[in-house]
Amino acid sequence: MAKKSAKHRLPSGSVRIQAYDYTDDSGKKHYRSFTAPTLAEAKALRSEWELHRKNEQDAAKNPTIQSVVRRYIDSKDGVLSPATIRGYESIYKTRFSGPFGKTKINDLTSQQLQIWISDMSRDLSPKSVRNIIGLLRPTLEMFAPDRHFKVQLPAKKKAKLYCPSDTDIKKLLDSIQDDPELERAVLLGAFGPLRRSELCALTDKDITGNMVSITKSYVRGKDNVWYTKVPKTYASYRTIPLPEPVIAKLSGIKGHLFSSTPDTISHRFKRALAKAGLPDFRFHDLRHYSASIMHAIGVPDQYILQRGGWSTDGVMKTVYRNAIANESVKQNDLINKHFEQVSHEISHNA
Repeated sequence: MAKKSAKHRLPSGSVRIQAYDYTDDSGKKHYRSFTAPTLAEAKALRSEWELHRKNEQDAAKNPTIQSVVRRYIDSKDGVLSPATIRGYESIYKTRFSGPFGKTKINDLTSQQLQIWISDMSRDLSPKSVRNIIGLLRPTLEMFAPDRHFKVQLPAKKKAKLYCPSDTDIKKLLDSIQDDPELERAVLLGAFGPLRRSELCALTDKDITGNMVSITKSYVRGKDNVWYTKVPKTYASYRTIPLPEPVIAKLSGIKGHLFSSTPDTISHRFKRALAKAGLPDFRFHDLRHYSASIMHAIGVPDQYILQRGGWSTDGVMKTVYRNAIANESVKQNDLINKHFEQVSHEISHNA
């Protein structure tokens, strides 16, 4: 035994052995060294390393769902908006840390995926389930492009959204005259229409005459710190002419037009609704109001899209073109009067 280990013996008395690691681009072979007091211990270290490397190689060939979702999120950090990444991080922690996340990507079947979706659908809304699949689907497309899964997602439910009326907006504005910052936010949200993140990023440099330039957003990062970032989509870059009374509320302010975060604006907005005795709706619903009004007065879709910063008309048609209650009653009265007249003429002629 002494003779066998002699060639591996170092002057210090320890034993050093090697194992092949890899060959570089120039063709040179590289080895990993293992040093221990005895040959047996050195071999044990080498065996441990070789087993660990084999496990890593196997994992790279057939990684877990959890690991590839992690890699997908990391690959999109800096490309997608902070709000999107924050949402992905939340989904990753709550939905891919359990048994499903430990499933090997090459072992995943349509049946397993469908069962997982069905289990989630018992507790989550269809929209939440679709958001989760919205993370998993591109992950699988990136890391398992040749694999195809056939599953059924829960049916979409029609969103129950409240679209404020002119009367609601007037009543709200009357009730917040003692809160100039919230008043400015509501004016920009309803008459812009600007998103919370857009108006909170505005400075006096963005106002020229009666024009407001939207070139940035104030958003919360995955670390829960607020940052000024570029807009989420190219369509969000726009310059909007605003009514003189709105511009007057913005004049004279230097630096940032708002000291509050988007979340703070929403909290104050909720309290203002309660104070004014108005239905409970979101600050974002002011955009519903604006788009619906523009549509009701005959503004072509392309101009509604441009002013609101929407990249496609899909969302606008399904969400933002909500009929305002008062306008709906008015139009239904016109329809019924017409048909009553036709019916009357038919019965009279008979």
